[in-house]
Amino acid sequence: MNIIEVKDLEFEYKEYDENGEEIGANKALRGVDLTVPKGQFLAVLGHNGCGKSTLAKHLNGILTATSGTVLINGINAADEETVFDIRQIVGMVFQNPDNQLVATVVEEDVAFALENLGVPPNEIRKRVDVALRLVDMYEYREHSPHQLSGGQKQRVAIAGILAMRPECIVLDEPTAMLDPKGRAEVMATVKLLNSQGVTIVLITHYMDEAVQADRVVVMDSGLIIADGTPKEIFAQVDMLREHSLDVPQVTELMYELKKSGLDVPVDVLTERECADALLKLPHKAKCGAPAEESTLENKKEAPAIAETKHLTYKYSVGTPFEATAVDNVSVSIAKGQFVGVIGHTGSGKSTLIQHLNGLLKPTSGDVYIAGRNIWAKGSDIRSVRFMSGLVFQYSEYQLFEETVYKDIAFGPKNMGLNEEEIDKRVHAAAEAMGIDRDLLKRSPFDLSGGQKRRAALAGVIAMQPEILILDEPAAGLDPKGRDSVLDKISEYHRYSGTTILLVSHSMEDIVKYAEKILVMNRGRLFCYEDTDTVFSRTRELEQIGLGIPQISRLSHILAAEGMDIGKDIYTTERAKKRILEITNA
Repeated sequence: MNIIEVKDLEFEYKEYDENGEEIGANKALRGVDLTVPKGQFLAVLGHNGCGKSTLAKHLNGILTATSGTVLINGINAADEETVFDIRQIVGMVFQNPDNQLVATVVEEDVAFALENLGVPPNEIRKRVDVALRLVDMYEYREHSPHQLSGGQKQRVAIAGILAMRPECIVLDEPTAMLDPKGRAEVMATVKLLNSQGVTIVLITHYMDEAVQADRVVVMDSGLIIADGTPKEIFAQVDMLREHSLDVPQVTELMYELKKSGLDVPVDVLTERECADALLKLPHKAKCGAPAEESTLENKKEAPAIAETKHLTYKYSVGTPFEATAVDNVSVSIAKGQFVGVIGHTGSGKSTLIQHLNGLLKPTSGDVYIAGRNIWAKGSDIRSVRFMSGLVFQYSEYQLFEETVYKDIAFGPKNMGLNEEEIDKRVHAAAEAMGIDRDLLKRSPFDLSGGQKRRAALAGVIAMQPEILILDEPAAGLDPKGRDSVLDKISEYHRYSGTTILLVSHSMEDIVKYAEKILVMNRGRLFCYEDTDTVFSRTRELEQIGLGIPQISRLSHILAAEGMDIGKDIYTTERAKKRILEITNA
């Protein structure tokens, strides 16, 4: 029996002028047909703006179809009188948890929907505790949600839906802000619920999540363009790339090896499948790692641009919630470097980088920017913030002006620059971030998700800071949008010489762009080394809640079974090169 039946679904977002008059419409869905059997685990893929989230919002009555039908357990989702019933059947978890949290205490937030459903107090207590344990947030049950990190907030939002025990859960990018361990825990929870009969609809940009589904559909331009098993979908590498999507690293590796002449299957999804296929090839036992592949050149390191000495920061000092977020951290970042910053959720990453911009003042210890103690008596903290630019998670929330031009110009204007210099900087920053001139006249709120990110970045770049700090700048973007934003940042780093600090939960992004990696663990500095050195400690990274690239896990399996391609494998390009060297290609 089908729990979801969608037939010829169309939906238009209306556009209105300042007088409330309709001036146009944007068709987001164009005749979508979809059936989901009870108990199925369905993954939905597609680039930003393809219609995924719009479709999801029809499944629990948030949106009503312009035309076509949506039936949930046979109930018409467009009927206003049955919306309450629909939302008890289908629970929805959104990408941004701040849009869902309503209470001042975590356990009260999880209990909120249950209270509205009239669940008895004893049953509420039981369900809240079970849900919080499932998402590993039980110890935070008496905390205020605003004290939590983004990833922790998302776990609370998921717990709130789990406590309702719906028949179907629709998750719209639920792990976008979680660390690898948190993502794994959420996916384990999702799979557990699915094994217990809960229907799952997961919208994701993480290919390793999609491969765990029973079925994958791909959307583009408001239509479903592909529908099949994960193996059937991910074997179509060219099709997915054409539609701004990605494939698992092992699938990409086999695709590239096949193009290079090796007789290997492309429809592999896991490290084990990939290893089994590669081990069948004639090969030498071992390949050495060429010295020239080191991520750092043999050059003298530049002087420090940012430095902390015995930095400690405590939240909520003097209250029952006092917690040490950064504990005695001393680190020196050289001028001009591209540094990746990683760590599990709550490790202190965001707290640390906010000290480098002067947003937080140390509980103890010192912060130096360009050799100056920024909190020394007589120091001008305002000038520090022009020197050290910070772009937050969901940077589009930093946009507020009438036009993109005015938004980018806001920082330079506050620096007291003249109009000619401001105009010069706006256009230079826009060009650096790939923003077309015609977009400068438009409202920033009319831009796509990726364009908004680039506009927010341009607003900070226009101030020409010596340090550019980026906190998850690509979170929530599709693979093409993510690569576009990060490639622009990398290009800007190369020609400007600006020091870049990139905070990310994506190990694949970090190893692609960073020269050095700073690892935080439970508020302390775990290590700060070049990329090869950090990823040679893969067991330790996993022990502190960090993931390693899928291709690195593959190399470990191969080495253990007689095909050693080196311990420094964290990109598909390097793995491909080494495998070709030791096979009879």
